[in-house]
Amino acid sequence: MTVSIPFDEIRHWMFEIALPLWADAGFDRKTGYFAEKLDHHGRAIDTQFHRTRVIGRQTYVFAHASMLGWAPGLELSAAGARQMEAIYQGPKRGWPRTVSGDGTIIDGTPDLYDLAFALFGFAWHHRASGDASSLASAHRVMDFVDTRMRTSAGYWHELPPEGWRLQNPHMHLLEASLVAFEASGEERFLITAKRIVKLFRERLFDGHTLAEYFDEDWNRASDESGRLVEPGHQLEWAWILVQFRRLTGEDTLDLVEGLIDFAETHGMNRQTGRVFQVVLDDGVPVDPGCRTWPNTERIKGHLALFEATGKDPRQAVAMSARVLLDQYLNTKIPGLWTDRFSDDGQPEAADVPASTLYHVFLAFAEVLRLQNAIEAIKA
Repeated sequence: MTVSIPFDEIRHWMFEIALPLWADAGFDRKTGYFAEKLDHHGRAIDTQFHRTRVIGRQTYVFAHASMLGWAPGLELSAAGARQMEAIYQGPKRGWPRTVSGDGTIIDGTPDLYDLAFALFGFAWHHRASGDASSLASAHRVMDFVDTRMRTSAGYWHELPPEGWRLQNPHMHLLEASLVAFEASGEERFLITAKRIVKLFRERLFDGHTLAEYFDEDWNRASDESGRLVEPGHQLEWAWILVQFRRLTGEDTLDLVEGLIDFAETHGMNRQTGRVFQVVLDDGVPVDPGCRTWPNTERIKGHLALFEATGKDPRQAVAMSARVLLDQYLNTKIPGLWTDRFSDDGQPEAADVPASTLYHVFLAFAEVLRLQNAIEAIKA
């Protein structure tokens, strides 16, 4: 029996509940900065810092919302783009990790994860508004990444590089590059995307598992961390690789199916319907608790497989949508979330991180985008 996907509940949560809350409590109109966190009463927490990655993510959310008809989103997205332009450190330093409320640099480290979301935010704002300055800033991000962080294979995760090399920033740089290409038509962004997918095929993914940590030559880390797998990342990569396939025509279906198969087989708590946070490469859970975002990525992964192959996504999408709406998003103050539950269902979140809105909004937007196609599936 196929469970119904709650399209109307999703639409209501997005446009009537979450966006108004985060446009109000989640944005300080005096400073022009987005809040890093809200408390469980819906009030902004003064964290004393703002991360570039969160500014980029919120810039995206409101740009996408404006394209879906939520008019206030365009002004907020423009504010986010201005924030990111204001904290640019120049061609030798790029964008910082964190700044204070008045824009003073706290941690000026160039971090590929933050740069990916700066590119993502600028690209989405340009896509929504046609703003030339955001496109120019997207090119500045790419200039910095190409000249300062590019290596013979992949990119440094930070400058100077310390610790294991990381797959996760590459995933988000791929995601951002595809949006920048689609928004601008500029071939350089597609070249970056192809380079990352090549690295994924050759080093990051073994056909079943995506590792998180690598040495300088892209061998899996030699200690236990080299065996860690995040099912949410496998599902997130699957969605991005289908977008890559759509834009390039390059067949990635073998990768997509391998990623989703492992995540579904070893990454799910069948009793709760939640996605495990971390497992080993043999499927044994390491962290059986779960944050909000891996569940959103399960939705996206199955929707991507539906677009690529026609495989019915309704059971998986409906299950994870209900997990989100009934557990994570079911809060005393509507529009917030409990960002993590333990394996036995106990809430483990002290606050409500703004960074999660990007995940929920994008997954729910994909559900609505494909609503007609899903409803046309014959029972």
